[in-house]
Amino acid sequence: MSFGLVLLWGANFSVQKLVFSALGPGQFLFARYLILPTAAVCLLWRKGLLHWPSREDLWALGRLGLIGHLLHVGLVTWGIYWSTAFSSSLILACGPVFTLLILRATGVETPRRSQTLGVIVALIGVLVFLSDKLLAGRWSAGLGDLVLLSAAALFSLHTVSSKPLVERLGSAATMGWSSLLGSFPVLLVSAGAGFSYDWTLPTPLVWAGLFWSVLVASFGGWLVWAWINSVRGVAKTAPLMYLMPPVAAIVSWALGGESFTWIQVVGACIALAGVALAQFGRAFSRFLMSRF
Repeated sequence: MSFGLVLLWGANFSVQKLVFSALGPGQFLFARYLILPTAAVCLLWRKGLLHWPSREDLWALGRLGLIGHLLHVGLVTWGIYWSTAFSSSLILACGPVFTLLILRATGVETPRRSQTLGVIVALIGVLVFLSDKLLAGRWSAGLGDLVLLSAAALFSLHTVSSKPLVERLGSAATMGWSSLLGSFPVLLVSAGAGFSYDWTLPTPLVWAGLFWSVLVASFGGWLVWAWINSVRGVAKTAPLMYLMPPVAAIVSWALGGESFTWIQVVGACIALAGVALAQFGRAFSRFLMSRF
């Protein structure tokens, strides 16, 4: 099931690019956040959690919704729109690096030498990866990747901020209420794009891709991921995330005709190695030493 979920998420980048062939980012966000609140209410009702949290938890869940949905999802949507499926998956896979930096900045955890080295290696890899686009004058794609880097940092902030709420309220309540509360500001921001669009234009395939991306890959996928982590443990499931960029690359090449230069491939390998080193530290270093 873990590998199947990674396949689902890797393919979803190409699905979103398909949806963007008919919908702009503003229209996509408007439609997404008409669908998502319904799914959140159904989840809360199914779990018997459809009652107002305390005032303190409500404010915390609202802040979490702003970070996770208005900021993170908003930037991810525009980033994928400007960039490519493979680039998007690679940049977002750098999230653990930002998590370590946030933990260090807040004093929760002091990174080891191997983790600091991993952050540096990952940064070098991303710069190598971006250099190919920037030197070729593809400024829009490069801007999209930089936006995705900001989105990855926001997701790490969301992950760190959600931990005490998940421990106190549970994952279903935290996800359901933060999604519900975070939907309203996104709808407000994207209302202009949504109301000015002719919704008879999308084909059935685009509609299918939209619902698949929102309900299956996003909402359902994260629920399954939380369950897998609780059963198998984060240490066993986290390495699977490094399969997402290769899956996204294969799907985007097969379905979207995306091509890759050798500089992009080298940069991607360096970045993923750095992220792995930062996340798994000494264990990853011992693995490399045993192989080389």
